[in-house]
Amino acid sequence: MSMPTPTTVRLATRSDASDLARLRYALRAGAASTAEDRTAFLARCERWMAARLGGAGAWRCWLAERDGGIVGAIWLQVIEKIPNPLGEGERHGYLTSFFVDERARGRGVGSALLAALLDAPETQRLDAIVLWPTERSRSLYARYGFAATDAVLPRRPAAGPARAASA
Repeated sequence: MSMPTPTTVRLATRSDASDLARLRYALRAGAASTAEDRTAFLARCERWMAARLGGAGAWRCWLAERDGGIVGAIWLQVIEKIPNPLGEGERHGYLTSFFVDERARGRGVGSALLAALLDAPETQRLDAIVLWPTERSRSLYARYGFAATDAVLPRRPAAGPARAASA
């Protein structure tokens, strides 16, 4: 009987950008029809990710590896708050682009990624972490202490989102 392959979770680096761009495409293209050619998107996304990984900027990404490949990722953007004299944390976190490859689902990969993000020292200093869950992901977030609230009021432009330049 073979042993289950362990999942390794680590911080992503610039060299992971190509694989992470493919995961991002799988996450978003699986939700609706795309408005951008796959090859063009992957090139643009890889450049964006490489520019943000491994530095001291606002973005962090943890990835899960299994059987020699990346099978999942979770991103966190740290958002500064205006200084506050009340002793509250002065940064929020925005959790986004949390994805596990279909073939690795149900094996604890998502839990391992979320735990790594929540256990990270920089995450411990955040005032709050916000996200937009799917129906399917709500139970996972609830197990880790996330709760629904009416505190966030999103506004979307009537004309729809402006598409980023592909520079």
